Amino acid sequence: MELTIKQYADAGGVGVETVRFYQRKGLLGVPLPGHGIRRYGERDVRRLRFIRAAQSAGFTLEEIRELLALDAGHDHGRARELATTRIAKLDERIAELEHARDSLRRLARRCASATGPCPILEAFDRR
Repeated sequence: MELTIKQYADAGGVGVETVRFYQRKGLLGVPLPGHGIRRYGERDVRRLRFIRAAQSAGFTLEEIRELLALDAGHDHGRARELATTRIAKLDERIAELEHARDSLRRLARRCASATGPCPILEAFDRR
């Protein structure tokens, strides 16, 4: 399989600029041009998909860099540690979002029966 950068990006479910961004960050390699055009293979596509999947799981680019390095060494313990840390951070973020949702629900209920200034706008103005 020899893909152009556009085909490569499409196969990975990203845009060309995302591929270039990952290349600048050192997460993806830049193949040597063959006949004036850079070509990407199946291994490149797998790596790109790995990066996208790890991002979807909430990993930072730095954490993804470490996961990619671990992949070659089969360090299950460190990979599990990174995943456990990511889960804890996601749990914190979920709790923050649930709190924000509950606050907005209360404000929306107050707004429905309020006369005078809007409770939602007043709440944001105080911050």
